[in-house]
Amino acid sequence: MLFCMTRTDKNFAIKLRREGKTYGEIDKILGHISKSTLTLWLKDVSGIDELNLLKGRARSRFIAGQRRHERKLRLIKSILEESKGEGQALLENPLFLLGLSLYWAEGDKHIAERVKFTNADERMIILMMRWFREICKVPEKKFRIALHIHSLHVAKDVKQFWVKVTGIPGEQFQKIYIKKTSLRHRKNILYNGTCAIVVCDKNLFRRISGWKLALIDHFTPP
Repeated sequence: MLFCMTRTDKNFAIKLRREGKTYGEIDKILGHISKSTLTLWLKDVSGIDELNLLKGRARSRFIAGQRRHERKLRLIKSILEESKGEGQALLENPLFLLGLSLYWAEGDKHIAERVKFTNADERMIILMMRWFREICKVPEKKFRIALHIHSLHVAKDVKQFWVKVTGIPGEQFQKIYIKKTSLRHRKNILYNGTCAIVVCDKNLFRRISGWKLALIDHFTPP
């Protein structure tokens, strides 16, 4: 038998959830609603229900967690708004535009809000190091460099190469990732692996996101 989900089903599911029923209990009562659908229907009421079901320290921890999350959201919104305005003022700077465009294309968009740019071309790395230093104002001590090389490379030589390219001292390099290869010799003797510029700064990640918004507004027709 095929069932047709209706608004009545949704309203009834919300009512049951507000009464303290779990997803499993609601599923048994309705009988024909998938868990993914229930999650979609109940996402806006689950927090209220969970709070009503908690007591004592568990309730206090839940409330504290909610407040931390709300503060984080307010901070992110504030940084995005401020950096969007900052980006609009920097649009005439060629270095700002070039670096931001390259980061948007090649940079890390990781959910953990980590700033990371990876490339094998030393000219690209030199340019992005200048962008991070002059535009992003990253302190030298916050830079970390991660290298990916093949087993045919001589690790210490490659590391020294990227030390010269980035201007970052070797002690700020992370452990080199070495990928095994079946080749017996390097096809491209000029290839020195890939270099990743890493800056663990969530607020910088958010600033860059705000700059992207400024770029979109400037070049996208209304």
